[in-house]
Amino acid sequence: MSDVTNLIEAAQLREETWSPRVVAEANGTLVKVARVEGEFVWHDHANEDEVFIVLNGELTIAYEDRDDVVLGVGDIHVVPKGVRHCPKASEECLIALIEPASTAHTGTEMTALTKTLDEQRA
Repeated sequence: MSDVTNLIEAAQLREETWSPRVVAEANGTLVKVARVEGEFVWHDHANEDEVFIVLNGELTIAYEDRDDVVLGVGDIHVVPKGVRHCPKASEECLIALIEPASTAHTGTEMTALTKTLDEQRA
């Protein structure tokens, strides 16, 4: 990784949707970027909060137990640990994620979209 990374440019380089790429790490916390479109997977992270930042487009975080949250460019939202959620974007959206390295991509849900940490570092 270089000393300076432009998050928007790094996200634009992602060809596959819902496939985060680690672009920075500090004190066990990872910064990732992703290109997203459509609906992801309902899941939760039992022990970790997850931070979403929209770089381009619009992202909706659907919740089972509360109102959906709609994020636009520059918006940031924290999904609390243990809360089931499902990110979705009706059109292409670029996002950054900030989360502990221990955060499993799709929590305990294993799907074709699930990426290991090694895959996210590649």
